[in-house]
Order: sequence, then structure tokens, then C-alpha cells
Amino acid sequence: MPKNAISRRPILLAGLGVAGVGALAACSDASSTSGSSGAPDLVSPSGDAVRRAEDARSGTGRVREHSLTAAPATLDLGGGVTARTWAFGERTPGQEIRITAGDTLAADLVNRLPDNSTTSIHWHGLHLRNDMDGVPPATQRAVAAGSTLAYRFVADAPGTYFFHPHVGVQLDRGLYAPLIVEDPHEPLSYDDEWVVVLDDWLDGVAGTPGEAFHELSQGMGDIGGMDHGDMEGMDHGSMGSLMLMGATSELLGGDAGDVNYPHHLINGRIRQDPQVRTARPGDRIRLRIINAGGDTAYRVALGGHRLTVTHTDGFPVEHAETDALLIGMGERYDVLITVGEGVFPLVALAEGKDVTGLALLRTGPGASPGAAVRPAELDGRILTAAELRAAEEVRLPAVEPDQIHRVELTGGMDAYDWAINGQPFDMDNPQANPLLVEEGQRVRLDFVNTTEMWHPMHLHGHTYQLGNTGPRKDTAIVLPDQTLSVVFDADNPGQWMLHCHNAYHGEAGMMALVAYRA
Repeated sequence: MPKNAISRRPILLAGLGVAGVGALAACSDASSTSGSSGAPDLVSPSGDAVRRAEDARSGTGRVREHSLTAAPATLDLGGGVTARTWAFGERTPGQEIRITAGDTLAADLVNRLPDNSTTSIHWHGLHLRNDMDGVPPATQRAVAAGSTLAYRFVADAPGTYFFHPHVGVQLDRGLYAPLIVEDPHEPLSYDDEWVVVLDDWLDGVAGTPGEAFHELSQGMGDIGGMDHGDMEGMDHGSMGSLMLMGATSELLGGDAGDVNYPHHLINGRIRQDPQVRTARPGDRIRLRIINAGGDTAYRVALGGHRLTVTHTDGFPVEHAETDALLIGMGERYDVLITVGEGVFPLVALAEGKDVTGLALLRTGPGASPGAAVRPAELDGRILTAAELRAAEEVRLPAVEPDQIHRVELTGGMDAYDWAINGQPFDMDNPQANPLLVEEGQRVRLDFVNTTEMWHPMHLHGHTYQLGNTGPRKDTAIVLPDQTLSVVFDADNPGQWMLHCHNAYHGEAGMMALVAYRA
């Protein structure tokens, strides 16, 4: 199969100058748009096809109103550690939004960020109308400093989601929060829920995400006369910078990550001063686990317990028991536990980086485990998405694809030239050479990873299925030198981003546009 020939100019270093995005033109209100002279007509993000799809969504008629203010904040991460960052409502994670499937979410984003910085909100994982997806410049004009944008859409798919900006590397600040869409006909039985948000943290402690991206973008081609292979045995962070060296993982196929984070948080707390969740012995608890990190996969386990995985990325799976699970950036897993009596560590091991995040579950008396605790379950059975099967009620019927796209993941650390099909995404011309689909088609994407790193590949506005019977997901790990084939039904017209959810890889250019023909 021939490659998709994508030709774009290099991406702007928006991580260091996001204010410029606000000058980009807003999306057209016409029914179709075209990227350039002679290019195919595309469904406009706010065109008739998008409005028809929104009108067809099953709604409750209830409107849930929220106001979200993005602003500078000094956060208490626990243990005397404070961080000057950007956040929603002066906390991270931001206040959870919880609605019922079919409700209309009406959320006003107020931009109070400094230095004329623009921003947006992307509603990660939601099957929503295209012009509310929050992706400048593809679906909207970025929200200018001092202004407000109203997002309004029907959220008709239950599940565990979250929201964050889609401008520069703002994701790696404190601007994120959980979004839970409850199922009005919930089939699971449990006593309580615990939303668990994982994050790798440097902002306001060791530098800023913009500074980290600037350092990474210089590449690793010749640091002190060493090549990348020479760095594998080095101590993590030994270069004394924001760049991490020598982090490797067999689970991830090699290089585990390249940003030197001083802390790994669970629900906004460092491991030396963790969140303590209380429950009763025998309680059945649903954990909704979200990886909001920028550059880190986590191996997650609860000491003294087995995990029963029930959902991934919002969609049910055939239940599977495990000791631990691997969760990449942008992925979400729901698990059930029946808790014992005592104090139990919930540990998120930064895969390949040899550091952990910690929270505690207390159901009775007893001493709390130390900050460096590593329960035996971390070395037991480690479940990955490839081992799961979609629940029968959400499994896609087996049909031949109408459209196949080869999505070759290219680039490397030497030049920090991450791209799709050899070309970095062009923010000045986002509609150039899109991956074209038509409404009603079954589409197959073949992710072909030609790089030496793993990539969590995220598709906006849709969920795909891994293979013929695998789980329904919107974000999946593609290992080095491997091919992962996924299928989805083109049932949500518009222009949708497809990108690596490593914040720094995406910003460097590992993004493409999946666009519907008009």
C-alpha cells in the first residue's frame, strides 16, 4: 500500500509562543471548506453535516452549566512543595464535571492566562460535535487572553473522560480535570467511586513545559559526543537539565520517555504527602483511572488487591483480572476492587523511570506505608490493552474496510523531528493533505511505528477498535517497530485530529487531520 503523501511546512514552536495562535483565522461557517486550490472539499467543523449529526444525538433535554477559568495559580502539591503554574479554579486536577449521558454540557471558558497566551478546551475522548472539539486552528479560533468562549454540546456516550487545552504544551501544566458521563442504565454494581488522576509534574518546580520543549527540540544528536545508544546506561536526569536520559522499559519496547520530571502526582499530591481515601472493609469500589501526563506511562497497582478491568477509554470490555495495568498518556481504565481491612498503597510506577506516585486507601487502623513503597502486585500480571476484548454490546461488526490509511510514525530523538508519514503537521495550513474519509465508511488505520519510541495515538471524535475483537478505544499505545491496525465507523462528520498524546511529540509535529469529504 502506498504511503499517504503529506506535505506540510514545519510546525511553529507554539510551546514558547502560544499567543500567536490567536491570530489564526476562525473556522468557516460554510458547509464545506478546502485546504488549498484544487484540494478536495471538506465538511466544515460548523457545517450542515455537523449540525445534522448533533441533532440526531439522543438527549435528555437537561443543560449542565459550568464556568472554567484558566489562570495562574500557586498550587500546594503536599509536603511543602508548591508550584506556580496555570490551572482551572486554582487547583489541579480541576473540579470534576459529572453529567448523565444525553445531557447538554454548557461550559464557558474564561481565559485569564498571562502574556497574551491563548488557550482552548479539548474534551478528550468524547464523541461530540466537531466545532466544540477545542482544537485551534482546525476547529476553532484559539481563545484570546481576556476573552470567553462558550462550549455547548450533547454528551451522549457514558464513560470516563477528561478535558485539557489543545494549544502548545499547555497540557503539561495544571490545566486538566476529569469529566465523568454517567450511564443512566449503569450495569455495574458497586458501593463507591474513586476518580484517580495521574500526572508527571515539572511546571513551577523545575522549569516550564515550554522550556522543556525548547530543550528537547534541540535534539540529542550529539550531546557531549555521545549517540543515543551511549545514553542508555546513564543515571536518569544526569545531564542536569529538563531532558531525561536512559529511561528504558521492556513493556514499552525501549525508550520510556525523555522529560525529567521531579514529581509524579496522584490527584495533585506528591508521594511524600499523598491523598488518603477512606472506605469500609468489604466495599466494592469503582476506580476511574486517568493518565493526564505529558511524557509518562504508568504501571498501576493497589497493594493487597487484584483489579477487575471493566472499561477502557469509556467503553466496556469483557471483564479481566490483573495485578497491575499499563496506562499511557490519554488512556483511561475503569476497574473494580473489593477492599480489605487496613491501609493499602495505590502506586503508579512511572514505567522505565524508576519513580512512583502514591495515594492511600484506608479502611481501618494501621500505619501508613512509606513514600517509596512498591507493592508486589507491580511485578505480577501486568495487563495491556492488547489483552482485552470489547464487550459484545459495543463490538463493531466484522466488515471489510471501505478506506485504509497507512499512518507511518516517523522521526526520532536525534533531531526531535516527530511526524506522521515523514512530514510534521503544519499549523499554518491544517487542511493540507488530510487523511480523507466519507461518512458511513468503515475505516482502517494502520499505525506503522518506524521509530525507536512508543507512541500513544489518539483520534478525536471517534473510538476505534483494536483488530477484530479488541477493545474500543480512542488512545492506544503503538510500540517501536510494530504495526497496530484499528478500525472505526465514520459516523461523526468534521475535521478531526489524529496525534501522539506525548505532549512534546505532538507539538513537534506528530499529528495529522482525519477529514470527511463534503
